[in-house]
Amino acid sequence: MRVPRYGGGRLWRRPGPITRGITLVTTAVALVAVVLTGVTAWYLVRTGAEAQQRDQLGRQAEVLSRTPALSELLLDREQRLAGSNGQQVAVVTPGGETVGPASAAVDDRTRTRLLDGRAVSAQASLDGTQVLIEGRPAPGGGGVVLTQPYLVVHDSVARMRGALPLPLAVGLVGGGLAGLLLARRLSRPLTAAATTARRLAEGERGLRAAPGGPRELTDLTSALNVLDEALAHSENRQREFLLSVSHELRTPLTATLGYAEALADGVIGPEDLPMVGETLLSETRRLERFVRDLLDLAHLETDDFRVETRPVDLDALVEKAGTVWAARCARHGVVLRVERPGRPLSVETDGVRVRQIIDGLAENALRVTPAGAPLVLALAPDGDAARIQVRDGGPGLTPEDAAVAFERGTLHARYQGVRPVGTGLGLAIVHRLTQRLGGAVTARGRGPEGGACFTVRLPRRPGPTD
Repeated sequence: MRVPRYGGGRLWRRPGPITRGITLVTTAVALVAVVLTGVTAWYLVRTGAEAQQRDQLGRQAEVLSRTPALSELLLDREQRLAGSNGQQVAVVTPGGETVGPASAAVDDRTRTRLLDGRAVSAQASLDGTQVLIEGRPAPGGGGVVLTQPYLVVHDSVARMRGALPLPLAVGLVGGGLAGLLLARRLSRPLTAAATTARRLAEGERGLRAAPGGPRELTDLTSALNVLDEALAHSENRQREFLLSVSHELRTPLTATLGYAEALADGVIGPEDLPMVGETLLSETRRLERFVRDLLDLAHLETDDFRVETRPVDLDALVEKAGTVWAARCARHGVVLRVERPGRPLSVETDGVRVRQIIDGLAENALRVTPAGAPLVLALAPDGDAARIQVRDGGPGLTPEDAAVAFERGTLHARYQGVRPVGTGLGLAIVHRLTQRLGGAVTARGRGPEGGACFTVRLPRRPGPTD
C-alpha cells in the first residue's frame, strides 16, 4: 500500500499533466539557457584569462619602465625577480639597442612603437615558445618589454573552465525548481478551469470558477462563468420552447386521434362525416405548418443554408407580394395598402428569401389585424440600404414584447388564449433569414396605424453573414 506523503502540512499529490507540462517546458528553457551560458562562458574564459594576464604583465612593465637608469645590474636583478614566474625582460635603450633575455621576441615594429612612446601588446615566439608581450615606453626614451609563456593562459583557462560545471548545474537545478513552483502556481487555476469546462460539457450548470493567477487566467475563468450563465439561459429557453412545442403538437394530435378512434369505432354517423373531415383536415394542416416552420428554422441554423444573390428589383417584388396579399386581406375584411417608390429599387440579394420575409411578416400581421383595420406593406430607399416595413392596425406590442419579439415561442406563450397566435416560430424565421441576407429586422410596438411595426433593412450590396 502506498503511504501518503506530506509536505508543508498538506497531503502531497502527484503533479497533474498541466503541472508536469509546464515544469518540463520551464526546465527545458532553463537547460537551454544554461547550455547557452556555458558555451558562451567557455569561449569567453580564454579571452578573460588572456586579458587578465596581459593586465598583470602590463602593470609590471609599467613599473619597470619608470625605474631610473636601467643598468645591466638592475636588469639582471629584475630578470631574476621576473624569472620566478617564467617571465623574461628586455630593454630597448634610447639609442634603439635591445638587451636582455627577451631580446629575441622584440621585433622592429615593437622597437619602433616603444621609441615613439607607445605601449605594445602582442604575441611572439621566444625560444620556440609562444609568449605574451607587454611593452611600456620609458620616460627618458626607449622602454621595457616583459614576456610570459602563453602556457600560463592555458593553465588559467583550464582552472576557470573546471569551475564552470558547478554554477551551471546549480543554475539548472534552480531553474527546474523555479519551473516547478511556477507550474504549480499556474496549474491550479488552469486545472480548476479545465475541471469546470469538463463539468459544463457533461451538463452541469451553476458552476463558478474561482478567479486567480495572471490576468489571462482570470479572463479565462471569467469567460467560463459567462459561458455557464449563457448555457443555463439558453437551455432554459430551449426547455420552455420544447414545452411550448409539445403543447402545440398535443392539441391537434389529441383532436385527430379522438376523431380517428370515433371513425374506427363507427360512432360517427353519415351526417357528421363532413364536419369530422373538415376538423381532421384543419388539424392536419396545423400540424403540417408547425412541422414546416420547425424544419425551416433548423435549416436556417445550419452552415449549408444557401443564399443565391443577384440583382433584385424590390419595387417589382413588393408589387407582386401586394397583389397576393390584397386578396388574402380582402377575405378577412382587412384593407391592404402598398407604399412603394414606383421605380426600380435594385438590391443584390436573394429575392426568394426576401419574399419569404415579407410573407412571414404579413401573415403575422394579418392574424392580429381586425376587420376594417389597415395592413401596410411599405418599401423605400434608406441610404445605402432598402427599407421594407409591415405595419398593422392590430393591438400592437408593449416595449417588453418588442424586445423579445424574435425569440422563439416567447410571444406565442405570452398571448396564447388572449389573441390569435401562430406556431411561435414565424418571427424567429424572419429574424434569421434577414441575418442570412446581411440585413437587420427590428420591431416597434406602435406604428402609424396603431398596431405593431416591423422594419427590415437590406444592404444594396451583400455583406458578410454569420
